[in-house]
Order: sequence, then C-alpha cells, then structure tokens
Amino acid sequence: MIRHSDQPAYTMEIATDPEENAKARKLQQQFEANVAWLEAHAAEVYSHRGEHICIAGRELFAADSLDGVLAQAAAAHPEDEGAYVRYIPRQKVPRVYAHHRHLAHV
Repeated sequence: MIRHSDQPAYTMEIATDPEENAKARKLQQQFEANVAWLEAHAAEVYSHRGEHICIAGRELFAADSLDGVLAQAAAAHPEDEGAYVRYIPRQKVPRVYAHHRHLAHV
C-alpha cells in the first residue's frame, strides 16, 4: 500500500465502558433529534443564507459568526451536546461533492 506522508495515522479502539457508551448513545440521540427537526423545518433553516446555523434542543439559531451561533445555542440549551452546526452559503448554486484523495505519483 502506498501512503502519502501527510496522512495521519489512525488508531481504532473498542469502547467497552458502559458509562462512556451511554454518554455516546445520548449524544447520538440528541444529534438525530436535531437533524430530524432540520428535515421538518428545512425551508426555515435554509432561508438563513450567508449565516451560520445551529440546531440545538430542536430549536434554530442563526448568526453571522460560528462563535456567535454556538454561544446562542449553548446559552439556551446547555444540556444539548448533539447540536447540528452548518454554514448556509449565500448563493444557492449547484454544488459537486467528491471524495478528495491523494494519488501516488508514478
């Protein structure tokens, strides 16, 4: 296998601590609830063009800066650790999403 020298090495571990697993499940459930809220209110969410949005506690927050939107969400829902955060581009244009991979030079 050819590996590019700038790629980080990854280590995978199996988490067996019941307390840690319960915390991860809670975080995942909170995130999934926020994403479900996003899907149900997409028109409202995507009307915030050129802004950062955060959905926490199944509530939408929007601000011009990432720090601003995170502060709003944390103040209103400090218990929600599964917030969904995203920047909504100013212009609605077609976008191409592709996997960027490094190829070895031959």
